[in-house]
Amino acid sequence: MSVSNRPLSPHLQVYKPQLTSITSILHRATGVALAVGTLFLVWWLMAAATGGSYFGYMQGIMGSWIGLLVLFGFSFALFYHLCNGIRHLVWDAGYGFELETAYLSGKLVFAASAVLTVLAWILACAL
Repeated sequence: MSVSNRPLSPHLQVYKPQLTSITSILHRATGVALAVGTLFLVWWLMAAATGGSYFGYMQGIMGSWIGLLVLFGFSFALFYHLCNGIRHLVWDAGYGFELETAYLSGKLVFAASAVLTVLAWILACAL
C-alpha cells in the first residue's frame, strides 16, 4: 500500500460536529466575545466620562448599523454564555449527562438565548 492510499486517521476530515461539541465550542467563543465586548463597553463608558464631542462620536459608532449588529451579537453572547453556564452548573451537580437530556438541554440553551436576546432588545427599544 502506498503512502497516498493509506486510510486516514479519524481526524477533522471525518469528524462530524455534534450538538454537544458545538455548544462547548460556542461557550468558549462567547466567553472570548464577552471579554472583547467588555473592552468596548469600557471604551464607551470612558467616552461618556470625557463628555461632549467624543461621546457623540462613540454614540455615532454604536448607533450605526454595524454598531447595532455588534451590540446584538454581544447581547446574544451574554445570554448564551449565561444559559450554557447554568447548564454546566447542572452538569457539575451530576445531572443531565444522558445523551437525550444533553441534546435537549443544548437545544433549550439555544432557544432560551434567542428568546432572551430578542426580549431584551424589544424592551430596550421600548424605553
